[in-house]
Amino acid sequence: MAKDLVVPLAPNVWRIPLVRDLVNGFILRDDDGQVTLVDMGLSSSGPKVIAALGAIGAAPSDVTRLLLTHAHPDHAGGAAHVARETGRGFTVHHGDAAYAVEGSSPPRDRSFLLGRLVDRFSRPGRDFEPLTVEREMTDGEVLPIAGGLRVVHTPGHSPGHVSLLHEESRTLITGDAIFNVLGLRWPVKAFCTDFRMTQQTAHLLGELDYDVAAFTHGTELRDRPREAIRAFLGRHRPS
Repeated sequence: MAKDLVVPLAPNVWRIPLVRDLVNGFILRDDDGQVTLVDMGLSSSGPKVIAALGAIGAAPSDVTRLLLTHAHPDHAGGAAHVARETGRGFTVHHGDAAYAVEGSSPPRDRSFLLGRLVDRFSRPGRDFEPLTVEREMTDGEVLPIAGGLRVVHTPGHSPGHVSLLHEESRTLITGDAIFNVLGLRWPVKAFCTDFRMTQQTAHLLGELDYDVAAFTHGTELRDRPREAIRAFLGRHRPS
């Protein structure tokens, strides 16, 4: 297995370092060989996602599901390439589904100057290639993926942002609710739709049970990750 293409997190769960450890996607595999991909990175990342399949002995034809934690270009940028290679559409929370279809990011937090500036230059179909959404996921449902993948709606970074808990391996994919880049930290405030809501809903992650916390930005935590995340949240409560 090519270590630079995938990082094992748990049995049948891998992280895909798409831009070193700064931007990540994920692979989950069912016992029967079906593969689910979560997040596809930047526009240049699509081929890396496909190469990662080969690193675990899978092929594009094994992919049966494509998921996005949210519709931002550093997660959906490579998605159209992966969709063409696998012949699959996407599963996205209904709060972000319309944005994924038109290829645009949800509105940014306009209480920040940078958020207003980015919104001014954002146009439908310009942030990433428009995608086909074949299913909309909802909060609390358990997707039939690799023994059960629970959807945890954590809006704020975007209206339909989700975190995902793989119950069988007790692996949490935080999405962009929290980063782990030079330590635990919040996502960039201006790139959130509502930064204050991001802070509020991230507290859901402290209430879950998991043995590995995996981040779409940064490396995973394996040593008491729930305690580390709860300590971070305790230090950074919304004012």
